[in-house]
Amino acid sequence: MTLLGSAAVAMWWDISPATKAEFENWHSHEHFPERMRIPGFRRGSRWADLAGGEGFFVLYELDSHDILASPAYLARLNDPTPWSTQMMPHHRNMVRSQCRISESFGGGIGQYMLPLRVSPVPGKEEALHREIRSRLAALPEIPGLTGAHLLKTETPKLVETTEQRIRGGDAVADWIVLLSGYDADVLDQIGREALAAALVAAGAREAPQAATYRLSYSLAATDLAA
Repeated sequence: MTLLGSAAVAMWWDISPATKAEFENWHSHEHFPERMRIPGFRRGSRWADLAGGEGFFVLYELDSHDILASPAYLARLNDPTPWSTQMMPHHRNMVRSQCRISESFGGGIGQYMLPLRVSPVPGKEEALHREIRSRLAALPEIPGLTGAHLLKTETPKLVETTEQRIRGGDAVADWIVLLSGYDADVLDQIGREALAAALVAAGAREAPQAATYRLSYSLAATDLAA
């Protein structure tokens, strides 16, 4: 998939099996449409842990980074609906990164997503970025893959929002490499093995955290207009 716009929000959290059905109902039928009605939000996608665990990965694609501090977005973050207020405490082990899209290659939406959380060694940022860019550019042409992207977290300087207080605070990732495709085995082989090792050699602080996810739901702002 080619990412839309120049900014993104990348999130991970766990949902217990007892809450999963209601979470997916709320997230699909209230929360995603609410977010996609915010000016500048282009597309949201939810991805479930391929191994059957409790984890989800969620990605919002935005027109630009300033949307993250826009009055319309902050109004929603500080005035959650009753259903959102009920569901937010169930987001366990929350990681929420507000990012600029630094590199994006490929097209279409694959069935699988492999996000890798990468932390550069201080002083190695430029070398690591060059290595990532050179490798990602060629990956979407490999059979089984469709997209390869680099996100860099740049958190707006804002006070804690109501949603964050309800969740109890969020952790943050540094850089995020996203690989998408239609063959989970190829995704794992390239992402977890070859790419992960190359990133460590080029200046990643440690082996990237990675798990493979399957597409659960996607909604674009244009879907609402239709």
